[in-house]
Amino acid sequence: MNINLSLAPLVSLVAGILILVMPRLLNFIVAIYLIIIGLIGLFGSSHFLK
Repeated sequence: MNINLSLAPLVSLVAGILILVMPRLLNFIVAIYLIIIGLIGLFGSSHFLK
């Protein structure tokens, strides 16, 4: 069985859980999420998985 896990949905899931648990961190979590998604878009997800 082969499981492929994309990085972007995993990051968004963790960010969503953190926002639910600690709503005060919303701005910080959104900023980090956008930076990570931007880096994935620039360099490709295969670069981070090696």
